[in-house]
Amino acid sequence: MTQQGSSESDTFFGAGSPFMQAGQNMLQQWTDFLSRNANSHTVTPPSIDPQMLKTLQQDFMAQQLRLWQSVLTRQQGQEASFKVSPEPGDRRFSAPEWQQSPVYDYLHQAYLLNTQFVKKLVELLPAEDEKARNRMRFLARQVSDAMAPTNFAATNPEFIQRALDTEGKSITDGINNLIKDFEKGRISMTDESVFEVGRNIATTEGAVVFENEMMQLIQYQPLTSKVGSVPLLVVPPCINKFYIMDLQPDNSLIRFMIEQGNTVFLVSWRNPKEAQGHLTWENYLEDGPITALRTVQDICRVKKVNALGFCVGGTILTSALAVLKARGQDPVASLTLLTTLLDFTDTGEIGLFIDENGLMSRESTIGQGGLLPARDLSSTFSFLRANDLVWNYVTNNYLKGEKPKAFDLLYWNSDSTNLPGPFACWYMRNLYHENSLRVPGKLKMCGERVDLGRLEMPVYLLATREDHIVPWQSAYQSTRLLGGDVRFVLGASGHIAGVINPAGKNKRNYWLHDDVKMDAESWLIAANEVKGSWWNDWAAWIKPFSGDLRAPRKPGTSQYKPIEPAPGRYVKERAV
Repeated sequence: MTQQGSSESDTFFGAGSPFMQAGQNMLQQWTDFLSRNANSHTVTPPSIDPQMLKTLQQDFMAQQLRLWQSVLTRQQGQEASFKVSPEPGDRRFSAPEWQQSPVYDYLHQAYLLNTQFVKKLVELLPAEDEKARNRMRFLARQVSDAMAPTNFAATNPEFIQRALDTEGKSITDGINNLIKDFEKGRISMTDESVFEVGRNIATTEGAVVFENEMMQLIQYQPLTSKVGSVPLLVVPPCINKFYIMDLQPDNSLIRFMIEQGNTVFLVSWRNPKEAQGHLTWENYLEDGPITALRTVQDICRVKKVNALGFCVGGTILTSALAVLKARGQDPVASLTLLTTLLDFTDTGEIGLFIDENGLMSRESTIGQGGLLPARDLSSTFSFLRANDLVWNYVTNNYLKGEKPKAFDLLYWNSDSTNLPGPFACWYMRNLYHENSLRVPGKLKMCGERVDLGRLEMPVYLLATREDHIVPWQSAYQSTRLLGGDVRFVLGASGHIAGVINPAGKNKRNYWLHDDVKMDAESWLIAANEVKGSWWNDWAAWIKPFSGDLRAPRKPGTSQYKPIEPAPGRYVKERAV
């Protein structure tokens, strides 16, 4: 057995063998590719320390040899002596077909070894700064994910087994699924025929009481016999539709807010078309939160409003409040920010490819007018989690011929929005690239120099621990920028699941600590873990700012007559 294994391994791994040559070619291609993409503007090509590279190659080949010998051992009916396991959470090779055949068992483990090799190779490549290295890591992961044997019919045993089980019908179904998605221009993540906005998604009762070119303002029907006299204005992100906060009655954050006795208003952003391609960041501030705040004050006849912003909606809302503060206005009693960036020092992987060259290109094409298409935004966010949001559906929909299951969150995820070019370019340059919002007086918006430190209202800051869009440590930095008392809460899970965590289901957990003067990691070490949803903690926090109880009123007034029932027509407009 040992002699046979040695003979086989010499054939595949010996010096000058096809496998060794292929490995060396792959190494050179990866080195060239990663260096070119990460350091494209450098004059001298980066080089790798020869000794470290030699050691890496030797370790890689030794592991490949051990894997090959382990496969041969298994063929003789003995237990495998060497096994390469996927990273925690990687379910691509969990089906039994990957282990039943020695061929596919070897294939998927060899792929995992290759992926580990590429990751280590990236760490050897010189990089001019950490952003360049992170860019290399991202590119390496994208290519590695794309080259997984799960993604190809010839190397996926699940595809073969399903084709046999269905007598080829799965192949026909997969081709038909692919054709339909080509027609749509995107990958189907869910059975979209099941859902309809306003029928079984975004069904919380209310009415549109104001609208302009930018947004509709929804006032929701009260659900309690008494409501607080201070209303709540919600500003969701304009990059996605607002109904992530109002999917189904049992997981609707909007409904929960109303059930706590709040009179809730919500900004429903328009999905821009070519006619709105001229809109700027300042248009969004003036015709979005600033107009909405004034309208809510008029309808409820109050001087103060509670305000809540989610993601970029929180950035827009906070910027608008800074503008109003510079104008001598202070319309907000409390501010809640959910997974929001104000300090853009660390923006996660989204910020890796926002550089001067890319910005200049965008500014020259859509900076003065035009649209950043929804499909570009959707693809960007999907490839941040490519295995979950891209290749998983390629495998299931096209190779296995499966029909995606109905899932409300994924329906929302597929309902993308465009962005006006001037707005997008200003946002990327001034916030992501130059990080100017955190610097007092540096940015001039709507004719005013803004200073976040002058915002002295109480603030509730929520971040989520596994957020890949707004890293929680970056959200924590807002405690350094805002002038009021801050309650910082860290929820479990990611950018969406961590926020949309219904109180009634009592899932997950969150962390609390009153002292926000320490750094983020020290805060987490000192924080107390609480079981359940952060929703209940927020409801208790905002109650003192909700004013005296009074009888509820129907949406609108004689001046602001209801235009149409919630959720309104703006949110139903799909990107083309």
